[in-house]
Amino acid sequence: MSRTLVLVRHGQSEWNLKNLFTGWKDPDLTEKGVEEARDAGRSLKAAGLTFDLAFTSELSRAQRTLALMLDELGAPSLPTIRNIALNERDYGDLSGLNKDDARKKWGEEQVHVWRRSYDVPPPGGESLKDTGARVWPYYIHDIQPKVLGGGTVLVVAHGNSLRALVMALDGLSGEEIVGQEIATGVPILYRLNADSSVAEKIVMER
Repeated sequence: MSRTLVLVRHGQSEWNLKNLFTGWKDPDLTEKGVEEARDAGRSLKAAGLTFDLAFTSELSRAQRTLALMLDELGAPSLPTIRNIALNERDYGDLSGLNKDDARKKWGEEQVHVWRRSYDVPPPGGESLKDTGARVWPYYIHDIQPKVLGGGTVLVVAHGNSLRALVMALDGLSGEEIVGQEIATGVPILYRLNADSSVAEKIVMER
């Protein structure tokens, strides 16, 4: 019985490259992001993984990353579920702003708090805790049962929605998760026990 969950953050987006707060805005992948997505698919194929089901967000950078990965895996028609619960953290009034410009406007310390604290949201946006409040129930009710039923499940989403999942899977506190980074296009593999605890975790470095 597999009980395997693979998490992948989308490849580099155009706004990642431009150092902009992205959130629920919908830029495309860069050429590097396309290659990161393909590399992720190749690494999973080389590891001998085949998937029963995929989940992704309502944002095109995650959807395109998944499609590119599935092409490399030879599974372009894999059943896929899209849900807004897996969207990136909403950065509110910061969305679309250059991070350096935001620091000039609000100050280095304030922007750092908005970006890296666990429970302080930016104006009009979500904290990581808020993001987790929509990600965790969706995982528990929709994704986890597929994994515990013996499936091999792929989730392609975003830095903060995946950080919320990693926080739960790894049993991290709010203080511990703020220091964790999720690299673009690098698969994180979990094998779960029947009781949903983590039996094994592998970060498949590029």
